[in-house]
Amino acid sequence: MSEPPPVKILVVDDDPLVRAGLRMILGGAGDLEVVGEAGSGSEVPELVARLRPDVVLMDLHMPGVDGLTATERLRAAPNAPEVLVLTAFEADGHVRRALRAGAGGFLLKDTPPAAIVAAVRRVAAGEPVLSPEVTRRLIGIVAGGAPVDRRGEARERLGALNNRETEVAVEVGRGSSNAQIAAALHLSVPTVKTHVSAALSKLGLNNRVQLALLVHDAGLAD
Repeated sequence: MSEPPPVKILVVDDDPLVRAGLRMILGGAGDLEVVGEAGSGSEVPELVARLRPDVVLMDLHMPGVDGLTATERLRAAPNAPEVLVLTAFEADGHVRRALRAGAGGFLLKDTPPAAIVAAVRRVAAGEPVLSPEVTRRLIGIVAGGAPVDRRGEARERLGALNNRETEVAVEVGRGSSNAQIAAALHLSVPTVKTHVSAALSKLGLNNRVQLALLVHDAGLAD
């Protein structure tokens, strides 16, 4: 049986040392391949079209077109690769915008190498890139307390889901993994995945992080 092709990665960061470090870290994993680098968000569309990466590691703070704008433009296009944001953590509002734009999650720049490799693998598979504990903490920070109008709007949108999809969505908002959701709701993992996919489709969302933020906006994750 042949091995699956490696996950192709585009590294976008204006610091050459950061790019070199990420290339070294990711290149050491046999199932990952860095296919290109960029120092500005302005380079991303052409490189994505030419190199067809599976995952884009995107810094937020860059000259010219920043990572935030590049992420929004990229994820708005059809068949877009997954985006994993690199952040210094203090830019809460920027991270929130990136997640709402469809980034699959984000890494802190001091994340250990093994965790970076694991995160890339997970986002390439369409899974959350953070542990449930970190997801709860960070989403709580970036979502903040939703204003009343946004809370009402979020609850109205979630009304498109049936009861079971809503239960699954709330667990996603709490940072639970598929296995944890399955155990909590007495479902199989494949059934949980089906409900998550259905919820994303009904709500017009790209990934679980956006779903979790919507649940937080609705005030249902407490």
